[in-house]
Amino acid sequence: MNETRTVLITGTSSGIGLAAAVAAASAGFQVVATMRDPAKAGPLREAAEAAGVAGRVQVKTLDVTDPASVADCVAEVVAEHGRLDALVNNAGAGVVGTVEQSGTEPFRRAMEVNFFGVVEATRAAMPHLRASGGRVVTVTSVGGVVGQPFNEAYCAAKFAAEGFLESLAPVAASAGVSVTVVEPGAVASEFVASQQLDIPAMLAEAGPYAPAMEAYLDRARASFGNAQSPADAAAPIVAALTAERPPFRIQTSESARGFVGTKLSDLDGAAVQELTEGWVGKTSFRF
Repeated sequence: MNETRTVLITGTSSGIGLAAAVAAASAGFQVVATMRDPAKAGPLREAAEAAGVAGRVQVKTLDVTDPASVADCVAEVVAEHGRLDALVNNAGAGVVGTVEQSGTEPFRRAMEVNFFGVVEATRAAMPHLRASGGRVVTVTSVGGVVGQPFNEAYCAAKFAAEGFLESLAPVAASAGVSVTVVEPGAVASEFVASQQLDIPAMLAEAGPYAPAMEAYLDRARASFGNAQSPADAAAPIVAALTAERPPFRIQTSESARGFVGTKLSDLDGAAVQELTEGWVGKTSFRF
């Protein structure tokens, strides 16, 4: 393909999205890097400048929870660049808590960003991706395969996204569009910090779940202390954009592969429960 390929990436103000935007531009793509608030584009612009690809990174406003914002942005991209070759669904939002204490509102918020945002952006991009023989690459999570304690809302939304995309993949392929999900584990990025968790308040409000939550948070802090870098997590995204025949499912590290593999070979669910019950301390119930 002689024409420059154009990729739209959501959620690029920090972390994996920022790293993916710079890496895709370095691989020769024209990158449309989107975010809810372009005032936060400074770190992305600086990273693109440092990599020598500032001319191939264009920042646009896009809020994946606003269908009009999604439609307008995709239309602008096609009008300005004449094509859309790939969509990277990266925008996401984390939620920590358990349903009895939190209620259902956090679940609705998580679904809006992590599931319906993916659905809306994919729907808007599909006609243009069919025209270019393009691809959809979506950053889900190992939490889209393995349910994790106190991540009920987040994992539910990521499970939903994976179910949507796994179902869409053969349909999209029949029209010449490939679909891939990229599953990171712990990544050292601003995603965790952006949740602005007030841990003492969370523990105080956790009621009978406080000991389990404290054990989970201790483990989470340890795992993110040894987390993968955003650049390493973004590399498989670019691989999915450039491979002749990308796979449907890609994990971003050996630890993520092992973690996801536990679930994919766990027919009765016992192995996953044995793994995750240790995250919350001793349990009085055996599955």
